[in-house]
Amino acid sequence: MTGGGGASLLLLVAWHAVLGELLLVTAIGIALSSLDDLFIDCVYFARLLWRRITVYSRHHRATAESLRSDHPAPIAIIVPAWDEAEVIGAMLRNLITRLDYPRYRVFVGVYPNDPDGIMAVSRIGDHRLHTVVCSGPGPTTKADCLNHLWAAVVAHEGRVGIRFKAVVLHDAEDVVHPQELWVYDALIPRLAMVQLPVLPLPDAGSRWISGHYLDEFAESHAKDLVVREALGAAVPSAGVACAIDRHMLGRIAAVAGGKPFDATCLTEDYELGHRIKALGGRGALVRLRSGDDRIIVATHEHFPDSFATALRQKSRWLTGIALAGWDRIGWPGGLADCYMLLRDRKALLTALLTMLGYAVGLLVLADAALRAALPVAAAMPPLAGKGLTALLWINAALLAWRLLMRAVFTAHAYGPVEGIRSIPRALASNAINAAAAWVASRRYAAMLRGAPAMGWDKTAHRYPASDSG
Repeated sequence: MTGGGGASLLLLVAWHAVLGELLLVTAIGIALSSLDDLFIDCVYFARLLWRRITVYSRHHRATAESLRSDHPAPIAIIVPAWDEAEVIGAMLRNLITRLDYPRYRVFVGVYPNDPDGIMAVSRIGDHRLHTVVCSGPGPTTKADCLNHLWAAVVAHEGRVGIRFKAVVLHDAEDVVHPQELWVYDALIPRLAMVQLPVLPLPDAGSRWISGHYLDEFAESHAKDLVVREALGAAVPSAGVACAIDRHMLGRIAAVAGGKPFDATCLTEDYELGHRIKALGGRGALVRLRSGDDRIIVATHEHFPDSFATALRQKSRWLTGIALAGWDRIGWPGGLADCYMLLRDRKALLTALLTMLGYAVGLLVLADAALRAALPVAAAMPPLAGKGLTALLWINAALLAWRLLMRAVFTAHAYGPVEGIRSIPRALASNAINAAAAWVASRRYAAMLRGAPAMGWDKTAHRYPASDSG
């Protein structure tokens, strides 16, 4: 064999060996992550079966209507609205028209340098609506706007001599369910925080980008948050469709110098759930049906419909939850809390691991092509021995189960067509999450080097035309 041929053979053998090790490491990582997800599935289905045997066999399922009382308590709704003139008017008209609850007030936070937003709110002309102009020009941060709204709620209580039972968080693009306040009224203060499901609206013009939110929220807000509560871990707020016990929010404010929402935090809603748990409060995701059509009491809204806007939103979530949140809140609570925090923070690694899996798969195909084309390569041992082959088959089975779960939960929320779409749509979800992980890592590294923290990095919102008036 010539020197050049020997060098080529050595390079080929080295390539084959390194690829085999990379395949093993990737397979182990994917298996561990998949088993983690499988554990959550097992807890969910065990809980579901147990409740059907012990609870629903003796009691009828509650509905929103069954929770109505003769003495509803006053509830405050706060809506931060920087540069939301396009949607805030339609959202408020829809909310005030549809809400089936006698005692509520809506506080909308706007900015002095957003005259169109101020005008859109003022045109509503309803005595239950209060415009709160923030002290400085926008955008500041969402948490800063929420703190202004909290101050307005407290000031209103002092003026009229009433105390709200709960403070409800909503955004300017939310389509609110008519019965939601009855749910909050019935469950607070037994629960310090009540999170209703958030269901993204299907977008016919963005089946793959906007559509992947359908799949993720359908599973998260039907299963994952339920398991958090079942294990005794803190339940994070989604920032919308969320009610907090007024007394609990006052305790948080007292600890934080009168400002319950941390203006330095990128994901103040997520951390709020952990702060409530630290003060001894209990949060829960509550899924109830309403009306003859048995529709879930939930908030609907449009989510980003382009790759760029989805990337901005998800990279902010990852930066705040998986990276900056690690520095800010550490590992509080017991074993269940730490486990759930680990799951939240592994999202960064999982996204990158998924892309590595795709890359290794392509390299394995290239290796197979070389073995087929070069006789000398065909003599090399197979990439996967019996143990690794068994692990790859296990991973394939776990992947099939994961896609089945996604399809089942999406179909339950949106019908069988969207359930089927969720399977190929997992590719879009993986690509967006991997890109978001990369951007979040770079952004966090810049923050560690002293770059200024992000302000109100919001995306342009849409409101469904059918609910606009």
